[in-house]
Amino acid sequence: MKGRLHHVEIYVRDLAISRSFWSWLLESLGYKLFQEWDAGFSFLLEETYIVFVQTEERYLDIPYHRCRAGLNHLAFHAGSRKMVDEITDALREKGVNILYPDRHPYAGGEGYYAVFFEDPDRMKVEITADS
Repeated sequence: MKGRLHHVEIYVRDLAISRSFWSWLLESLGYKLFQEWDAGFSFLLEETYIVFVQTEERYLDIPYHRCRAGLNHLAFHAGSRKMVDEITDALREKGVNILYPDRHPYAGGEGYYAVFFEDPDRMKVEITADS
């Protein structure tokens, strides 16, 4: 379909850590492993895929920060508020940093039900219930 997002490619600091983190999350959202090679892997949902690539050593000197120019966060639809809650519980069990805990699950505003957290490189990720 014209205009639909084809893919997103994200360079990561540690491919193994990122794969462990993103695999369970994306699989819980319905993504399937699509491709894998020595320096990366990807997950596919319908026609859109997300690619993760190991950053070359020579580019690791400046860490990612979501407040700099570039990607701020990725947001995914959950099937329901229950799914947001289940993912939140799993994140807490894994020791993942939940953002805005004092306003959770309405950190996006009144009536906006979501969990906000960070991936291993501290990129913000959001899982939101369909309105």
